Parts: sequence; structure tokens; C-alpha cells
Amino acid sequence: MTDIRRTLLWVVFTMSLVLLWDAWNKHTGQPSIFGPQTAKPVAAGSAPAASAIGVPAPSSSAAAAPAGSVPNDPGTAAARGEQITVTTDRVKAVLDSQGGELVYLELLGQRDQNDHSRNVVLFDRSAQRVYLAQTGLISAVPGARLPNHFTAMTAVPGARTLADGANDVQVRFESQAIDGVKLVKTYTFQRGQYTVGVQHDVVNGSAQPIKPELYLQLVRDGNPPPGESAFYSTFTGPAAYTEKSKFRKIEFKHIEKNDAEYERQADNGWIAMVQHYFASAWLVNTQQPREFRAEKVGNNLYSVAMVLPLGEVAAGQTKTQQAMLFAGPQEENKLAELAPGLDLVKDYGWFHILSKPLFWLLTQLHGFLGNWGWAIVALVVLLKIAFYWLNASAYRSMAKMKAINPKIQEMRERLKDKPQQMQQEMMRIYREEKVNPLGSCLPIFLQMPFFIALYWVLLSSVEMRDAPWILWITDLSAKDPYFILPIVMTATSLFQVWLNPTPPDPMQAKMMWIMPLVFSVMFFFFPAGLVLYWITNNLLTIAQQWFINKRLGV
Repeated sequence: MTDIRRTLLWVVFTMSLVLLWDAWNKHTGQPSIFGPQTAKPVAAGSAPAASAIGVPAPSSSAAAAPAGSVPNDPGTAAARGEQITVTTDRVKAVLDSQGGELVYLELLGQRDQNDHSRNVVLFDRSAQRVYLAQTGLISAVPGARLPNHFTAMTAVPGARTLADGANDVQVRFESQAIDGVKLVKTYTFQRGQYTVGVQHDVVNGSAQPIKPELYLQLVRDGNPPPGESAFYSTFTGPAAYTEKSKFRKIEFKHIEKNDAEYERQADNGWIAMVQHYFASAWLVNTQQPREFRAEKVGNNLYSVAMVLPLGEVAAGQTKTQQAMLFAGPQEENKLAELAPGLDLVKDYGWFHILSKPLFWLLTQLHGFLGNWGWAIVALVVLLKIAFYWLNASAYRSMAKMKAINPKIQEMRERLKDKPQQMQQEMMRIYREEKVNPLGSCLPIFLQMPFFIALYWVLLSSVEMRDAPWILWITDLSAKDPYFILPIVMTATSLFQVWLNPTPPDPMQAKMMWIMPLVFSVMFFFFPAGLVLYWITNNLLTIAQQWFINKRLGV
């Protein structure tokens, strides 16, 4: 039994050291041992050139052109067009008339984690960041030229700011004709929404029928979002969803190797770019054929695209295709209303099946209490109540171990030169006292998945951003500015060790005191909401252990 306990302790201690080493690797820009390999950040002023981003090839059902080729010459260079700024109550967007690209998106009211005087900037085309939303046409007929995101377009005059009392503001772009074909692109920004309706009208002014395909594309550099902690890792990169294969993350390293696993063709689904707390996605909720692409399009630059064949458009006819662009915070309930599976962009790790109901319960508690900090406390209390009898069994076992510990220590000292007899005597004492030395381990292991799932809920929920608790804790998603919570967490962890029985092996006893100190290093950099959850759990554990110890006279 002692050997098993020693092995378990060594496993926990070794994993703690591995996690710390992995966090240090990520902090210093080295590859993570467990997570996806993050592309090495580029230096400021040397971000990938957005002008080099090509157009997707036609779908596999057509005669394919070379991947990334540009079907038409007009405006193919790095030239930029007129910058159209649109402002609503939710976003400030900049559209470039060169292809009608969305090149900048500021989320109003979502404060930047590093500089609270600024808003979060999601889309950008600057020296530090490339993150764009692009659309255009490609032809299923080899050699045919159609307007795409390089084609010069003209913005139709109109309002650019959401007026008081208005529900939306529209920006309409009309491309120059390419071999008689024009693309009209209409953006509709709505009040109170992070979604943008994008209507594409393909006007065939030529004398021949055409077979256009519409691509909806998101392009992003491989750098993690600024301000990410080195002590926990969240997914950054493309994703795709279909009813058949469900939600698939597409890691940058797999795009590099050209071995990413996702469904290439379907008649439903969407594409997205995901990062901590925020996401963007192209949505087409009608059932129609589409093809999915994920490619490396430049140095440290990646694209995910959805290509939709529009069928034949006769001479003199117009074809219309509706799409929706979401770009904003990962508010789980609102995402679920936009498209099937879109709420899955919120990364819960391996414990998604447990995290979903825990988040639901957390939101119910918040609705009742009106404060996310107190909702976290209440949720941990409910979990401790749910596991009370399971924990009580473990704590009774610990209390009995603590009670017989003097007898074990005396025996070990008396038989220290006779290890085999020592083991036999120890087993005899356990049998006589009816103590199972592993009785405290199993209940803890059984409930660990629930607390790990809650960890991911608190780490990934954008609702924690800028959410205050009390006094100096004004943002549950940021670390405690005065490190008071981590210090309290460390103290409660050490007090728990004191309450528990001292292992008979001196090495085990030392490890029991060292492990809380090792873990506390990470908690000094964790979001305050996570530390609050751990402190609450520690205090309730201490209270239950103290109560049981007193009842048993320990």
C-alpha cells in the first residue's frame, strides 16, 4: 500500500514539474509539449504582407486552377482603395474598396486586456497583426476571369454611422466589370449585433453564361492573441463544422504539413477563426453544396475558406447569395442561436460534456445573484454539497490515518532496519484499525473531472472579462493585481496538508508540503476567477475535514 501511495505522489509531483516546464517553454517562445505548436511571433513591423494573399482555386468539381492563383489582373498589386469606416453601437469597422475586404474591426465596449483605455481589435491589417475577412468570385470555367477580393470596387454613397432609432446601416460596393461580369457586395451592420449580413449579387452583363463560385474566406497570422498567459494554453486557429463530422479544430501545424483532418465537402456547415474569448465565422445556413479549405498562404499566414458553387448564370441575369459574418465574443447562448454547433468555438478542452451543464448552472446562479464572482462561489458550494458523502468517506479515512499515525511512526522507527517486517507490521495495523490507506484517493479522483471541467468553464467564458467581484477584484479574467488571492490559496493549501495525516515515509511527507508551493507558482498568474474557485474549494474542504476530525476525536 505504501509503495502505491508513494508512486501516486511521485506521479503528481512529476506532472507538476512538467506543467511548470511546459509553461516556461511557452513563455520563452519554445514549442509546447502538449498543445499545438504556436507559430513563432513575428517582430513588430514585420507582419505578413496581406497583399500577397491569393484567391482560392475553383472547387474540385471544376477544372482547377493552381491553388492561390489570381484569376484577374486588375488591382492585383498591393494597392489599397478607399477606406470606408462604419460605426454601430457594437463595432467600428473599416472596409477597403479594393475588393470590399473587411480589414479592421474594433469591438466597442470590449476592453483590451493589456490596455483598458482601448477596445479589443479583432480584424486588423497592420505591422503587428493580419486578420481579414475576404470574399469574391472564382470561375468553374478554365481561363474565365471574375471579380474577387483584388478587384477595384466603388462604394455607393450613403450613411456610415448607425443613426439614432435606426436598426441597421448598409454599405454597398460595386466592382468594375471583368469581362462583362460585376460583383455587387452589400454589408448590413445591425444594432446590438456582432453579425454582419453580406449579400453578393453576381451581375452577368456578358453575352455568355457563366459558372461562378463564391468564396468566403478568413485570413489570419499564426501569432497568439497579445497578452496570452504563458501558464495556460487556449486554442488559436481555424475551425470547421458540418453535421457529419461536427466541430473540428484545424491546427496551424497540420496546415503546414497538409495533413489537417476535416470534411472537405458537404451541403451544410461553416468555417471559423478561433482565439481565446473571441471568434469570427462565415455562416451560410441554407442547405447547398460547399467545399472547405485550409491553406498556408504566406509566411506565418493561414486561410480557411468556404467555396459555394452558384450554378449557371445566364447572360443578362443576376444571381444572389446571402451569407452572414460573425465576429465577436464567444457568448455561448447567443452563438448557439446563430448556427448549429457555433457555440463549440468556445474551447472546453476534453471535458466538454461536463463543462456545458456547469456553465448553464453558473449562468443560472449569476441570474439570481447578479455577480459572477459570487456565482463562482455558489457553484463550488453546490458541487461540494453534491459530493459531500463521497468526500466524507475520504476525509474519514484521512482522519483515521492521522489518528494511527503516531503508532505507525513508532513502528517505523523500531523496525527501520527490517523493511520487510515493517511492511507486514504496517499492514497488520491497518487491518486491526480498519483503515484503508487508499480510501482517501478514490473519492478525490472520481470528482476531479468535474472540477477540471469547471476550470475550463471559468478559463474560456468571455463573461468573466471585466466582471468585478469585490473591492480590488474588478476583472475576474485578469490576475489579482495585488496577488492577495494566490497567497490565500497557497495558505489554504498548506493548511490542508497540515490537516491530513503525515505520510510515514519522510520523502512523501516532504512532497506533501512541496506540491502546494509548486502549484502556487502558476496560480499567481491565473485569472482571479480561477483562483477564487480554488480558494472556495479549499475552504470548504478544510471545513469538512475539520468537522470530521473533531467528530472522530483527532
